[in-house]
Amino acid sequence: MTYTATVVGANGFTGGELCRLLVGHPNFDLVQATSRSNENRTLGHAHPNLRDIDLRFSSPDDLKSVDTLFAATPHGVSMSDIDRFQDAADTVVDLSADFRLPAESFYDDYYDGHSCPELLESAVYALPELNREKLSGAAFIAAGGCNATATILGLLPLVENGVLDGDEQVVVDVKVGSSEGGASGGEAASHPERSGVVRPYAPAGHRHEAEISAFLGLDVAFSVHAVDMVRGASATCHVFPEEPVSKADLWQDYRGTYDEEPFVDLVAGGGGVYRYPEPKSVAGTNRAEIGFELDPESERIVVLSAIDNMMKGSAGQAVHAANIALGIDEKTGLTQRGLHPVGAP
Repeated sequence: MTYTATVVGANGFTGGELCRLLVGHPNFDLVQATSRSNENRTLGHAHPNLRDIDLRFSSPDDLKSVDTLFAATPHGVSMSDIDRFQDAADTVVDLSADFRLPAESFYDDYYDGHSCPELLESAVYALPELNREKLSGAAFIAAGGCNATATILGLLPLVENGVLDGDEQVVVDVKVGSSEGGASGGEAASHPERSGVVRPYAPAGHRHEAEISAFLGLDVAFSVHAVDMVRGASATCHVFPEEPVSKADLWQDYRGTYDEEPFVDLVAGGGGVYRYPEPKSVAGTNRAEIGFELDPESERIVVLSAIDNMMKGSAGQAVHAANIALGIDEKTGLTQRGLHPVGAP
């Protein structure tokens, strides 16, 4: 079966990734891509990798009636337009932060409140490894944040297996590429300012802490650095468990959680150059690499995870969730493998 699809906010980096995935997906027919600034221009005007696609940007004010609508808009837009989105489509997948948190209190603490909190409980968090059963048949889906996705995937096996129950100390350091800032960017994202940096831009209080608290029940010490790469998010989690664990226990926990997951690879100290998770390895894919090491002196667990922030951390996650919601084989349209060797992602 083929489902018609609209991408709202298709001129941005994530919107472009959605268009790339949907035009290559055998079960979706991309019939509309909206952009106020690029109205009537071809997709290739904003996304040179889509120059061969015979589709022009249209106004977001004139939404077509479709089966599925993907909203890749800045924070606050979906809150204002959710009624229009749901009138236009049977299934809505929102990639902003507007509906990804389950309670109004999180928006009061981490954002500027919420204009339609009554809808929060109806949105299903998109990360399939965490929420697969709830996604089946879902009509309103909210994709997770990329930094939270990398962290949640790294820590989920420890929560599921009781190594973490919310009382332990957890320190998380995330390194992210410039694409996280979006296509509009700003002074800090310009090449002369971004090149060569390891810049702490959220040493404390990053908004993605809210997702980790909401979906894992953990309060973490969370910091984020902007680094000199285009695509990718790499999370290093330092876990201090109350009870000691062995390396064999960790392998059992991580394999038990991820052995059947189609897009998660365990990379934990093997041979070769890439012994641990690396964003370059998964650039352009919906895959996540997860690894760990155990410090025998302090009994600290070091968990490492790597994703492409625009794929597994956004557009790929959204399409993966939509596949499950619509009853499509979940791997469809998402089996791209990374390239090697490749320049900075």
